[in-house]
Amino acid sequence: MGQVNGIGNVNRIERVVIVGGGTAGWMAAAALARFFNDGRRRITLVESDAIGTVGVGEATIPPIANFNAMLDIREDEFLRATRGTYKLGIEFVNWGRQGDRYFHPFGSYGQSFHGIAFHQLFLREQARGAGSGTIGDYSMSTAAAMAGKFARPAPGAKSVVNQIAYAYHFDAGLYAAFLRKMAEQRGVRRIEGKIETVERHGESGDVQAVVLENDTRVEGDLFIDCSGFRGLLIEDTLEAGYEDWSHWLPMDRAIAVPSRNVGTPPPFTRSTAHGAGWQWRIPLQHRTGNGHVFSSGYMQEDEAREILMANLDGEPLAEPRTLRFCTGMRKKAWSHNVVSLGLSSGFIEPLESTSIHLIQNGIARLFALFPDNPVSPIERDEYNRGMRELYEDVRDFIILHYKATQRGDTEFWRYVRDMEVPASLARKIDLWRLHGRVFRENAELFVADSWIAVMLGQNIWPESYDAIADSLDPDRVAAAMHQMRAAYRETAEKLPAHEAFIRQSNGWHLDEPLAAPLSSIAS
Repeated sequence: MGQVNGIGNVNRIERVVIVGGGTAGWMAAAALARFFNDGRRRITLVESDAIGTVGVGEATIPPIANFNAMLDIREDEFLRATRGTYKLGIEFVNWGRQGDRYFHPFGSYGQSFHGIAFHQLFLREQARGAGSGTIGDYSMSTAAAMAGKFARPAPGAKSVVNQIAYAYHFDAGLYAAFLRKMAEQRGVRRIEGKIETVERHGESGDVQAVVLENDTRVEGDLFIDCSGFRGLLIEDTLEAGYEDWSHWLPMDRAIAVPSRNVGTPPPFTRSTAHGAGWQWRIPLQHRTGNGHVFSSGYMQEDEAREILMANLDGEPLAEPRTLRFCTGMRKKAWSHNVVSLGLSSGFIEPLESTSIHLIQNGIARLFALFPDNPVSPIERDEYNRGMRELYEDVRDFIILHYKATQRGDTEFWRYVRDMEVPASLARKIDLWRLHGRVFRENAELFVADSWIAVMLGQNIWPESYDAIADSLDPDRVAAAMHQMRAAYRETAEKLPAHEAFIRQSNGWHLDEPLAAPLSSIAS
């Protein structure tokens, strides 16, 4: 057949093989089954029950709701299946100085006035000494979180409730099982077994097949590597290379342990800084996830474990488990006909709950650039460029939390406080220090309000505010800000309690509390 309007016949990818299960593997499988299982394509996932998975976490950021909606997952069903709760943001303890607390909320701060960014007016009021409160007083998500309340936003309604943004806490193992059931119902074939060898094409170098210990041979046109830190295909086979960022983010260990809930679960994650790292607390319906992320170069593992166990809210439900990692990313997330997702692609510590989002974004980017056979280097290079940009943006935001500290009580905190940071981050900090200016660049994940939350929360105040803020009448602005603070506070008081909302919306799992094994590192 000839061409029509310049469009000719192409060889479509017909066999997609996913290597590894866990959160990354089953997210990819469920998404592929939803959009690419057209009767011609075969989607196969190979995993072994004998190989444990490292879940990429129990805490997420708001875009996860878009992924679930894309798969037609109802929120109440999802929460029941994963023992999930809502997350309105993260509370940070002891990060700027010991004894400090601040909240990084989802959603926006206040409302702009005549196109002037709200935070510039807040900075002006602070400079005037006008009693304008804290930046958190102008966040609906912060007000609700601190009150232990929750409600879904109501876009279009004349209420500040519509400024709430949220994500979830959930059991990563249960989420993978939930997605597995969905994927298999939609035609994904799962093969159990360990991979013994990988076969490559003699000329192109592409992966042709994986061969299991029982000699089962699984052929594919496109392979998705979800094999974890090892990177069975992307690294062991294709030697894509790894870019090490541990000189900026020296944490290389995490000790994780579940504990019994001691009360109703709060709608936020907590991150508490210790002498050489930090501890997470993630509340689920049936337990609390806890972990201590630390640098083995500055603290021994025994000490890190003691600190974790001494700071649990409730009784531990299992023995603590140590995980080892190196912060960084693959130099090529996509090499030949192999796309890496999750830990195979890279790892950035879970301080801002980004690991599941990096999987989600990788899947979405793959769909946007889904190749024909053979793979075009143009599309492959564009994928790698976009993933590098995303990883570096997230990296810079995480480094900010360490750089923006006044702590000097340990060698660790002195090192991260005084270290040189990437030029991209240094430029952002310098712009902020002058006039409180912060800009979202390209498709950067974290919006201006997130940078503002951390900068102000960790005591980095600009020398002055933007002069444009002086164009507005100070009395009118002060009155409007007073009304805003009152509206957020009063609205939060009227919202349902967090657990009550989940129960009322039929999202609470009714079984007895479970002591499920923890396989996550709080991402």
